[in-house]
Amino acid sequence: MKALLCKTIGGPDDLVVEEVSAPSLGPDEVRIEVHACGVNFPDVLMVQGKYQVKPELPFSPGLEVAGDIAEIGSAVEGFNVGDRVIAMTGFGGMREEIVVHAGRCLTMPDEMDYETAASFVLTYGTSYHGLVDRGYLSSGEKVLVLGAAGGVGTAAIDIAHRLGAEVIAAGGSDEKLSQLKALYGVSETINYNEEGPELRERVKAMTDGRGADVIYDPVGGTAFQQALRCVNWNGRILVVGFAADSENLPKAATNLLLLKGSSLIGVFWGRFSEIESDRNRANFDRLFQWYAAGELKPNISHRFPLAEGAEALKVLMRREVVGKCVVTLRD
Repeated sequence: MKALLCKTIGGPDDLVVEEVSAPSLGPDEVRIEVHACGVNFPDVLMVQGKYQVKPELPFSPGLEVAGDIAEIGSAVEGFNVGDRVIAMTGFGGMREEIVVHAGRCLTMPDEMDYETAASFVLTYGTSYHGLVDRGYLSSGEKVLVLGAAGGVGTAAIDIAHRLGAEVIAAGGSDEKLSQLKALYGVSETINYNEEGPELRERVKAMTDGRGADVIYDPVGGTAFQQALRCVNWNGRILVVGFAADSENLPKAATNLLLLKGSSLIGVFWGRFSEIESDRNRANFDRLFQWYAAGELKPNISHRFPLAEGAEALKVLMRREVVGKCVVTLRD
């Protein structure tokens, strides 16, 4: 079978497509014929050696896949050969077959295609967990979404609208913000690359001087520092990631949290899904219901075949993606 391999730490240009042997199957595992693999920023960091997870070389990038179960281990219950599933792999998804623990799989909704399924779990799982479980976002509240055009950003907008919240979308280019208006009907936007220190004033102006009730931040950097200054009383600042600079993490001025009575809250969906797996599955039951009802609109802006998997990582690095990018492996 073919696989996109990282054989040396470096970057996307160092990735190669090669034939590899099929992995063996354990009793608690399933073998999946991969149809599509979602591309995420941790994939980029992993091949650069900058992510907290450092797989043994050689490895395939790819944290989430969708496909068909081709074989099940002797101790597996709840799945059958032929089932369409989504799996969180951690890494290794950009190959024609993958073996994963059955506990990492979810049954795909009938209404969902493979590409959407492969791009759904990480971003919508993270954003639902952040906004609902950690941020307690409620109808009528105002949420500021930083990095709004990215995968978790667009998912956060989608979920916030479904919850009845009002969204301020902040991104790095007018072109991307225009696309968000067209895709999700966002009416209030901020280009923080142009407005920089003015972000606080813009948010205050959009909230009658109060500030945002919830701030969803997968970006970090200077945007995080501005966000600390434009949160409402009793507001919640959700720390989701550090796409701006994963090596120089921002520091919080705790006096600002005190003065606003606000909370700084970490959002680590991957760990949550392991420790509180029942709650995580309940979250996806709800998300899949919303999707089946046409109430969520995941966006895939870029698609690449496996042979061009390196290019998929490059468009992510160049910040060209709005929503998600997917590598396809089967028709």
